[in-house]
Amino acid sequence: MRRAICQLRATRNFGAPSRRYNSCQYLIVGGGTAGCVLANRLSAGGKSVVMLEAGGEDDWIWLKIPVGYLYAMMNPRSDWCFRTVEQEGLNNRTIAYPRGKVLGGCSSINGAIYMRGQQADYEEWEKTAPGWSWNDVLPYYKKSMSYYLGEDELHGTGGEWRVEHPRVHWGVLDSFQEAAIKHGIPLRDHFNNSDEQGVGYFQVNHRNGVRVSASTAFLKPVLYRNNLRVIKHAMATKILTDGNDKVTGIQYKNTKTNEITTITADETILTAGAIGSPHLLQVSGLGPQEELEKHGVPVVKNIPGVGKNLHDHLQIRPTFKLRAGTDTLNQRTHSIFSKIKMGMQYALDRSGPLSMAPSQMGLVAKSCETEPTPDLEFHVQPLTLGKLETGDLDSFPGLTVSVCDLRPTSRGTVTLSSPSIETPPLIDPKYLSTEIDRIKVARGIRLIRNIVGEDSFINSVGPQEMRPGISCQTDDELADAAAGIASSIFHPVSTCKMGLKSDVDAVVDERLRMHHMKGIRIVDASIMPRITSGNTCSPVVMIAEKAADMILED
Repeated sequence: MRRAICQLRATRNFGAPSRRYNSCQYLIVGGGTAGCVLANRLSAGGKSVVMLEAGGEDDWIWLKIPVGYLYAMMNPRSDWCFRTVEQEGLNNRTIAYPRGKVLGGCSSINGAIYMRGQQADYEEWEKTAPGWSWNDVLPYYKKSMSYYLGEDELHGTGGEWRVEHPRVHWGVLDSFQEAAIKHGIPLRDHFNNSDEQGVGYFQVNHRNGVRVSASTAFLKPVLYRNNLRVIKHAMATKILTDGNDKVTGIQYKNTKTNEITTITADETILTAGAIGSPHLLQVSGLGPQEELEKHGVPVVKNIPGVGKNLHDHLQIRPTFKLRAGTDTLNQRTHSIFSKIKMGMQYALDRSGPLSMAPSQMGLVAKSCETEPTPDLEFHVQPLTLGKLETGDLDSFPGLTVSVCDLRPTSRGTVTLSSPSIETPPLIDPKYLSTEIDRIKVARGIRLIRNIVGEDSFINSVGPQEMRPGISCQTDDELADAAAGIASSIFHPVSTCKMGLKSDVDAVVDERLRMHHMKGIRIVDASIMPRITSGNTCSPVVMIAEKAADMILED
């Protein structure tokens, strides 16, 4: 009975706000990863909280089954379906740039890989953002965590963010792991200590073979709270101000009815992500003056750093054809009997290929010995795609070993394409625009070739390099070829970066308050001073956990 009452209350807390929700104490703009954490933590103390989400409910089955990312990304039901502008460093290609448009945001459509980054990442943050060192953030990682092996000095068990070992293994990945170890890469149980170096299976945000998103972990269990209201299909169109330096609330549009509504708040918290937050700021007149004037947007405050410093993990996807008979996902998806078997396996015990994250095995290493910490991450997959954006697998046994530079130096922008929030922004990561980024691409491909060239791996699966192709040997040849097989791994950050007020590009301070405006904070990946060395979803959970404490303290 109590559960039924909670479900009834939760249903009531969706939809259009009642009149008393035309104002609130905390207004969260974006129901993604950070927004769901904040909705939970800020409403726990009795404060009135309203959260706006432009997308809809996260009840689609492919948002629950881990392999469903193949259907959720680039699908307007759950993704904004952004694309970059033409990238000179990628042979003038535009590439897909998925961003979650659903409760849970990117945590509902991503690879669900749990990584924190390296201790050195946070020591670098600490230089310009006091209070964000490794020792400062580790307690927040542990607070939110529900670790399947129990509590220890690095892991917590009392939180909502479930972390488990994957429920599927592949012989070809085990063979790759063996080859990497023979090449001198240490075996790792997980990648969440201080430096990450090693090879092993990724841990994932799954519970018994089902995706755990920020919505299912943090939001849904507390929707019964009477002081929390979630408004879906609510696209924020403008940040409201007093005409000077104080944010007073948000104007939003119901995308189903086109009705325009205003909500005022004691504090407005942007959680729209590294693309959405700078875009909303700019259309509201908060951003680089020259950029705003170019599009006829009245300038409320000249904030040069909004939309700058965009960087991301670019993955280069070398692929290998394997000896006939090697078991990979390629052949399984081309057999109706194998598809039935995979479906039955998942239905019976939530295991098998349908329980897969996009990448099951990881490897973190240095591109050269002079690097102070590992700077390359590899995602190893028992499959090959003829074209990444279509998701069509090749018919032959295949292996993909993608590599990304964990600390790229290329920097891009998010800028306006029109004065309307409903027109997608111009996303220009400027991939491979620095020489060192191109050099690291070449080093990463060579390391892949060295591991795949180990005798044990050759004897096991007989790999033949398909892309980029063995004819590419020099740094320039490898970097040029990589430009044609590269795509984002979907970790954009730093477009409203945290830093000292003396830094003209810093948008928020160490407590995530905007430097030049009152009554507003930004809490999402856009505030990272520099990208973390790994997948970015769980660092965003940490940022929101820490932000909640700071907001309640202030």
